Amino acid sequence: MIFDNYTIRSARPEDTHRCFEIETVSYQGEEAATCEKIAKRITTYPDGFMVIEIDGQIIGFINSGSCDQVIMSDESFKELIGHDPNGKHNVIMSVVVHPDFQGKSISSILMHNYILRMRKLQKESIYLMCSEQNIALYEKFGFRYQKESDSSHGGMSWHEMVLSL
Repeated sequence: MIFDNYTIRSARPEDTHRCFEIETVSYQGEEAATCEKIAKRITTYPDGFMVIEIDGQIIGFINSGSCDQVIMSDESFKELIGHDPNGKHNVIMSVVVHPDFQGKSISSILMHNYILRMRKLQKESIYLMCSEQNIALYEKFGFRYQKESDSSHGGMSWHEMVLSL
């Protein structure tokens, strides 16, 4: 099912609690960002925090930071320590869709629009970490597998991927 009545935009501070709600129902335990982290990501780098709405309700989002040197296992980057909005590389922290809307191509719509935005911002690449089950999904968008990550964020095993823009 493809939706044609959606809106894509940068997140605003008033979106914090809805984004936190989606994050906590979609991710397990410590894998989810805190409300404070989400608020900081929205205010610090709105170009890297894209939401998708249907009928005025946020149903998913992507958030990120940018830098010139990417170290995927650096947990402090999730606090945007080392973030530079003009950095040539973009690092995605979350790609999340509310469970009620999963399996309906929402993440594909988000990712396509996000990649276009990063190209417009003249980023050279987009990095992300994902679970093993999502490697094939990101390969469909052109991401290349790099390696198993040194990160054990949330007590899970992660895999690093990169998309050259």
